[in-house]
Amino acid sequence: MSGATLLALLSSHEARAEFTVCNQTLDVVNLAVGQKVDNTDQTDGWWTIGANQCVNVIREELTNRYIYIYATDVFGHATLTGSTEMCIDRRRFSIRGIDECWQRGHIAARFLEVDTLEQVRWTFFLTGSNP
Repeated sequence: MSGATLLALLSSHEARAEFTVCNQTLDVVNLAVGQKVDNTDQTDGWWTIGANQCVNVIREELTNRYIYIYATDVFGHATLTGSTEMCIDRRRFSIRGIDECWQRGHIAARFLEVDTLEQVRWTFFLTGSNP
């Protein structure tokens, strides 16, 4: 395989990673993501990201300026929080709507708002100094 073919394959593979979270801490984290889908707020989880690893959490080009993320350690304690309340569950989930989490049988969590500056691709670096 020629170098140009290999580069083309790698480039096309990378193009699918439109919102990536890189865990630059020494701990494994579980990540939930919130965004608008068909004009409705939606949260999805969980992605497990090992220490010094990256995970592609949104694979299509970004259409929302703001993406929301929430992370916990392996014990379920929040390691990354923000001020936007959205819904999560203990196990893998996809939840439409962010209102009345508890009344609908979900857990309310405070997500961090990430401003992607209207870019179609974005990488967020999770460090020990994030809020």
